[in-house]
Amino acid sequence: MRRVVIPELLDTDSGTAAEIAAALSDLRNINYWFGGVDTTQSMISQVARKTGSSALSLLEVAAGAGFVPLSASTRLLESGLKLQITLLDRADSHLNKNGHSAVAGDALALPFANESFDLVSCCLFAHHLEPREIIQFVNEGLRVCRTAVIINDVIRDPIHLALVYLSLPLYRSRVTHHDAPASVRRAYTVAEMHKMLGQTTAPKVDVARHRLFRMGAIAWKK
Repeated sequence: MRRVVIPELLDTDSGTAAEIAAALSDLRNINYWFGGVDTTQSMISQVARKTGSSALSLLEVAAGAGFVPLSASTRLLESGLKLQITLLDRADSHLNKNGHSAVAGDALALPFANESFDLVSCCLFAHHLEPREIIQFVNEGLRVCRTAVIINDVIRDPIHLALVYLSLPLYRSRVTHHDAPASVRRAYTVAEMHKMLGQTTAPKVDVARHRLFRMGAIAWKK
């Protein structure tokens, strides 16, 4: 299945306020139902086990309201792992500032000093980037993190695309009806992601399939 870049409506807030709100609600459900929160939780747990950490600081890039990292944080706390989360998004209006550290900034030029966080994370962001931009983003993340960059994204696959079309009646917004299949068409395969991350400064890379056509990629700093 060839990768096709189709602009996504939510990227430019192309819709009425009600349509955008419904699309964001749909996106939360997609991440809750179809492995988004699970994948991020699994990767953070993997890092914690490897480093022996009981507390980690995390920068979530392209975070929006931060539903995925905040949901993962609640689950991880039950197992004794505490996350300190900072949210970053391109637009200040997208951010959830309800008691959380939140910054507007450029994902490809992160506005933080070297080794400011243990982890740099993103969810459903990498497929919006072209290969050279993914390499640039991960290298920026490796500069800003102390341990690893973690990437949670969908996998491009014809079966996945068919399942997305079958699931469209679950969603409220016409924005989601456009963006959900567009996301799968422009996503990467596990092999493609592994190849791109191999061109970064990371000395070690792990890319794994997770349930329901999610991938979890970890670019280790050490």
